[in-house]
Amino acid sequence: MTLFCGHYGSGKTNLAVNYALSLRQKGIEVSLADLDIVNPYFRSKDSTAELEAAGVRVIALPFANSSVDLPSLPSSAYSLVQDRSRYAVLDIGGDDRGAYALGRFVPYILEENDFEMLYVVNFYRPLTTTAEEAFEVLREIEGACGLTFTGIVNNSNLGAETTVEIIEKTCGKAQRLCEMTGLPLVAVTAEKSIAGPDMVPVVLQKRPFEN
Repeated sequence: MTLFCGHYGSGKTNLAVNYALSLRQKGIEVSLADLDIVNPYFRSKDSTAELEAAGVRVIALPFANSSVDLPSLPSSAYSLVQDRSRYAVLDIGGDDRGAYALGRFVPYILEENDFEMLYVVNFYRPLTTTAEEAFEVLREIEGACGLTFTGIVNNSNLGAETTVEIIEKTCGKAQRLCEMTGLPLVAVTAEKSIAGPDMVPVVLQKRPFEN
């Protein structure tokens, strides 16, 4: 199981979708779910056709992409921790409020103890512009969900305006955050057009993560 958590707008959903597709391309049976019950706008649902065509099982909130706010999870979400034949990728709701939904799954996750929980940070987003701010958000998420992070992903970008230099400017902040938390920097992410042909896959503790 890989969980992507971070502040609003950090890019968790984009990473979760691409990671799920990457796992499926390797022949792994995978499910992708968004556990944001605070604001049930399942942006990954926009990629449902592509995901399902690739063989990824998509678990969406009942009222995803609507104006209805229903603070509950579908029963199918429990297959994430009950069905051990499938790899689970979880896109956790923004900051500590969104992370509360994860709490009910924590006992199962800890019992199996086969997971990565990655803190996705974009240093160009408000409230995470410094390592100190990002650290505060990280601790709030851990306190809300009852799990501790295992690694950090530097997903700093400015959308279509992103360049290699823009990403490189945040390397010092990412390193500072790693020092503050004692966690490894498992990936620096970018679009392939920016990363170029020399892009090197990064290895997590247990499985590959393609940046």
